[in-house]
Amino acid sequence: MDVLALLADGFAASISPLNLMIVLIGVTVGIFIGAMPGLGSVNGVAIVLPLTFIVPPGSAIILLAAIYYGAMYGGAISSILLGIPGASTAVATTFDGRPMAQKGEAGLALIVAAAASFIGGTISVLLFTVFAVPLADMALAFGPAEEFALVLLAFTTFVGLGGDDILKTIVMICLGLVLSTVGLDIISGEPRLIFGDLPGFYSGISFLVLAIGVYGVGEVLYTIETSRNAPMVTPARLTFSELRAGLSKMRGMWRTMSLGSVMGFFVGILPAAGATPAALMSYGVAKSISKRPESFGRGNPEGVAAPETANNAASTGSLLPMLTLGIPGSPTTALLLGGMVMWGLTPGPMLFVEQKEFVWGLISSLYTANVAAVLVNIALIPVFVWALRMPLTVLCAMVLVLCIVGGYAPGQRLHDVWMIAGFGVAGYLLRKADYPLAPLVLALVLGPLMEKSFRQTMIAEHGDVTVFVERPIAAVFVAISALLFALPLIRALRRGRNGSARPAPAE
Repeated sequence: MDVLALLADGFAASISPLNLMIVLIGVTVGIFIGAMPGLGSVNGVAIVLPLTFIVPPGSAIILLAAIYYGAMYGGAISSILLGIPGASTAVATTFDGRPMAQKGEAGLALIVAAAASFIGGTISVLLFTVFAVPLADMALAFGPAEEFALVLLAFTTFVGLGGDDILKTIVMICLGLVLSTVGLDIISGEPRLIFGDLPGFYSGISFLVLAIGVYGVGEVLYTIETSRNAPMVTPARLTFSELRAGLSKMRGMWRTMSLGSVMGFFVGILPAAGATPAALMSYGVAKSISKRPESFGRGNPEGVAAPETANNAASTGSLLPMLTLGIPGSPTTALLLGGMVMWGLTPGPMLFVEQKEFVWGLISSLYTANVAAVLVNIALIPVFVWALRMPLTVLCAMVLVLCIVGGYAPGQRLHDVWMIAGFGVAGYLLRKADYPLAPLVLALVLGPLMEKSFRQTMIAEHGDVTVFVERPIAAVFVAISALLFALPLIRALRRGRNGSARPAPAE
């Protein structure tokens, strides 16, 4: 009953005229960002983040969450109409969405995607409401040792569950941790890594500057290089008959959407997992349980519904560890975490005790954002189809201007603009070299927390590192971290053993 009362209080705040307007603006901007190839929820949140200083923190996080939600919806538009996903989270949607569009069923595919996104978002928000308080209560038992072990777990999750190139992931984590130490020592106050006593580095490297540079400028440079020829946009007609047909098809997909929603939510909770693997996993499960698996990849509406429910559910799931533990579940929630820190809020279990209005206002706004997103998505699809025809040069110029203005406005320092340019070039080069950017952002955000919790533990325990295995919760996290760190080595040994076990070819 306490949860229902808190949720009711949250709805009283989230349906205020200001917050409703912010939700509508956020989901509209998010759908546009998600529909534009080369952009995505990470880039959109990074570009818009500086604008949140003009509204209260409670409304600012609602704006960013609405953009995040809208981007998940919008990714399906370019996947279906262009065959190019707006972000990696919508890759699986292209498998059947594009064939449907080529068969003249683009409108039907867009309706199925929007409805499936709504189902996935609704189920995941309900799960979020159920699990938020118990997880926050459990986290209240955390001390500095447990905090350090939890951050360590977040980093090793990227190593164990990330891509095949583990060395690049480790390099990016280490680079982010080094950048997080720039500035003044948190205990002694002595300057560290200020690069020749440059005044701009005394306050450290701003998370906002790094995010805008890497995800904004860097992505624009990469998009300009890779987008040589603009693909043709498939026309889409949205009629009431197609709307009825799409909704009637949804009734036969309840099992696929239910599995995708639950799977997406729990995969989204895991750091380094997120919406992309959730969508791909859901697509694979839907194909395996389908009565017509051979139709997948040829325009089966279930192949659109499965990944769309999962990626929207995962986007909600990734918010849960960010709010309750202070650990982001995806690159986008790492940006949201950084924004909360800039607004003077400390994500974690105490947030549910000290800032109840903020937390439950955000949770209730997820319900309203989900409803607003599906309505805006269906109503404005013709507008987004028109926007996809925007020349790339115009879009890139708009993004660059927003990046420069957004990076300069908070601190009004030219130093930040030069840093954005530097990080933009670095992000472009790292992207070309296939270095993952998410571990870099995560390490910069969590680096100060990791250092503070480790040094607090060492001071309290007089340098005794065995405390991390003596305290039960910390020991569990350390053990899981060690297992995740060893996973790539175990996989490599198994691949080597399987390779050596194969018989030599006959001569």
